[in-house]
Amino acid sequence: MTTELRFLAASVILGLVHLVAASHLISFQYGYRWTASDREQAMPPLRGLANRVDQATTNFLETFPFFAALVLSAHITSRHDALTLWGVHLYFWGRVGYLLAAALGYGLVRSVVFWNTALTGMILFLVALLR
Repeated sequence: MTTELRFLAASVILGLVHLVAASHLISFQYGYRWTASDREQAMPPLRGLANRVDQATTNFLETFPFFAALVLSAHITSRHDALTLWGVHLYFWGRVGYLLAAALGYGLVRSVVFWNTALTGMILFLVALLR
């Protein structure tokens, strides 16, 4: 298995961590009865840690399909070089940093540093695939 595919698998695990953390934090805030309900009743907006982790989860789910498509495209076309290695590292560690910064409430660092780090990783993959 290539390093790129290993990081894809690690990113799937990271996505599951996002989902489980957000789910439990939301349940702590709204209650497990709400979690088990049909969820049709209006609820107040999430706040604090639950809100920040839920937003980070949404953001992860927005970027992950692009990352997965890039990694799989590189695998199918046998494109594995320094750009793809840098790309997977930047994406994965940028997303880990994004989740931690979001949970801690460091909004500017989350967006400016970590989101752009992950984006740079995806751009490196595009360059590797298109050259």
